[in-house]
Amino acid sequence: MSDDEWVYDEVTGDWMPASELAEKEATRAAATAASDEDAVVVRDAVGNVLADGDAVTLAKDLEVKGAGHTLKRGTLIPSIRLTGDAQEIDCKYPGIKGLVLRAEFVKKR
Repeated sequence: MSDDEWVYDEVTGDWMPASELAEKEATRAAATAASDEDAVVVRDAVGNVLADGDAVTLAKDLEVKGAGHTLKRGTLIPSIRLTGDAQEIDCKYPGIKGLVLRAEFVKKR
């Protein structure tokens, strides 16, 4: 048995030596940093970072292909979803199914 101090790991719910916990936390921090680097950052027309669930307004009139509908400047889109592409966002709008907008045409509200 070692003279190392035992501490409680809140993530796993186990007691372990402090040196072992420090190693695990360093590994977790490195994994978190790597996943943050892989995340796509989506910015709106003025440079604000967009996230899932944000409300946006249109910065320009947009003709919706296939719907025969024009969305006017200032139209509120209440909730968006990020697609993994830095320039495209998935939106829901009444009367238009599968609406995908370019991030350069919206402003975060």
